[in-house]
Amino acid sequence: MTRLTAAAEAVAAGRTGGLGPGQAVGTVPPGEPHEVAVPVPGALSAEARGAALRRLAERVVTEPGVRPVMERTPPCTLPPSPLAPRHHWVVDESARGADRPAPVNPPAPMPEPMPGAVSEPMPEAARAGSGAAAPIVLEEVSRVGVFPLTDLDERMELVTDLGFDSLMLQELETNIAKRLPGFGTEEVFSPGLTVERLIALAGPHLTQPSVPGEPLPRRAGAEWDTQTACVDDFPEVRRFEDHLGTIVGSGADFPYFRVHQGTIRDTTVIDGRTYLSFGSYNYLGLSGHPVVDEAVHRAVDRYGTSVSASRVLSGERELTVRLERALADFLGVEDCLALVSGHATNVTAIGHLVGEGDLVVHDALAHDSILQGCALSGAARRPFPHNDIGRLEHMLRLNRSRFRRVLIVVEGAYSMDGDLVDLPAVVELKRRHGALLMVDEAHSIGTVGDRGRGVGEFFGVDRSDVDVWMGTLSKAFAGCGGYLGGSARMVRWLRHTLPGFVYSVGLTPANAAAALAATELIDAEPHRVRTLRRNAELFRDLAASAGLATGAGAHTPIVPCLLGDSARTLHVADRLFDRGVIADPIFHPAVEEGLARLRFFVTSEHREEDIRRAVSALAEEVAAGGG
Repeated sequence: MTRLTAAAEAVAAGRTGGLGPGQAVGTVPPGEPHEVAVPVPGALSAEARGAALRRLAERVVTEPGVRPVMERTPPCTLPPSPLAPRHHWVVDESARGADRPAPVNPPAPMPEPMPGAVSEPMPEAARAGSGAAAPIVLEEVSRVGVFPLTDLDERMELVTDLGFDSLMLQELETNIAKRLPGFGTEEVFSPGLTVERLIALAGPHLTQPSVPGEPLPRRAGAEWDTQTACVDDFPEVRRFEDHLGTIVGSGADFPYFRVHQGTIRDTTVIDGRTYLSFGSYNYLGLSGHPVVDEAVHRAVDRYGTSVSASRVLSGERELTVRLERALADFLGVEDCLALVSGHATNVTAIGHLVGEGDLVVHDALAHDSILQGCALSGAARRPFPHNDIGRLEHMLRLNRSRFRRVLIVVEGAYSMDGDLVDLPAVVELKRRHGALLMVDEAHSIGTVGDRGRGVGEFFGVDRSDVDVWMGTLSKAFAGCGGYLGGSARMVRWLRHTLPGFVYSVGLTPANAAAALAATELIDAEPHRVRTLRRNAELFRDLAASAGLATGAGAHTPIVPCLLGDSARTLHVADRLFDRGVIADPIFHPAVEEGLARLRFFVTSEHREEDIRRAVSALAEEVAAGGG
């Protein structure tokens, strides 16, 4: 029997050894003999045998039978991931009812109707022909405002009567423009805009559907607006620069992005000068605490500066696991999940908990991260007036049966007004209407309650009455990141499916160590929370005695001073800075014009004389008019 070489055996088996990048091997069809002559060892001279092997190698990679496929192998497309991000959507038409006249220029087909959806007739005004654009406008107002069509009247004002905020008005304008190309007007943002006026504005843009088979109309001239081809040319960039110019041209120093030298606690240093600081979230003075600093140094020495991977893969560290257990004990919940960003925690959590066919009902003063989470989820969004439990109850009664899931999102402490959510009342509504409840404790955890356990401790609620407890690690916990707490089953599900966790790098060792040390210090040194509460009450009492408007806030370390006019607020902040006191000016568009304010973040590190000095300087500058 002819003995084959190892190389020839590989050929006979259909293998050719190493191939270049992107090459694949073909095999000899079954039953077909190889046409490659295999040299038998010893039958030829070494030189002749080498030449024969070279010819063999050449034929192996070129002849039929065993040959490479020279074209690049295309990448394999995997099935869609269940964690794929959802696209923003317009509220499912089935949640509004299906028995209505077909609209002109209808939108893309909606998903199949949800079981139990209730049909709603078109309002009388639309049926009576109050304008050809009325059905489209009313439908979009219903979608964005989350109102039944039967509850809408053309005389209603979008802001005053229907509660639209600026983001909802922008969404409404966009949705109408999708169905009425060319629609767009700054009047959409007018406070007194009525549904009737909006119909009149939309009417001129109503067009008939294109005739089948005819080419779509093309724009004359350029194929695109040149302002869309460069970020520098965006209209919103120009508007931002105009707004920035207003601030710079006001005569006051620019109050943002000042460079601080060292740790900010009760004081800070800028350009070598020491200032009394009321602009930091270092509520308990734990950022810069020797114990926290030492924990961070040890963590970096042992684990490095980054875990360098998703925690699902190789980014898990014992330090972070210990932090999550400590946070769960601190909150009184079964389990916690720590993430790298507080803002991203809200975005990814809301985006994952709810989606198409769902509704998010949130306080009108909700943080941007909550609004971004709503947009990511694709759920309908409806704000209720700040801390107005009656309006929240009305919205739930009106809408609960029309959606698959309803998520209520509130904050423990509101950083603009310094007040608390009425958590027991919200819990009662959550139970009665079968809703989910998420509480954002960015500013209340570590600062509210006898031991700093947040609004859950303050009101004495059962922790299981809240589905998701969210908080940040960047304030009282002296680090950076966020967490989600709740039942062990929910957290286990989030740990394996939450996109902002699964696809994100793990918390840095330094931040995990800082938050863990801070958690232990809050528990070991309860006087910090008591001192913080005493300082905040002193500031609030002194401000009230001086005739300063601090709003209805209480029980938090956040004290706003409402000054009304944006320019005046900026000047008062500037004058305080000259006197060695830092407070954040908040003005339009962050708040409505007329509600501009200075925010004072009190800490446990402030001394009584510091607080008296700050309030005295504030009262003097406000009395002087800020000029």
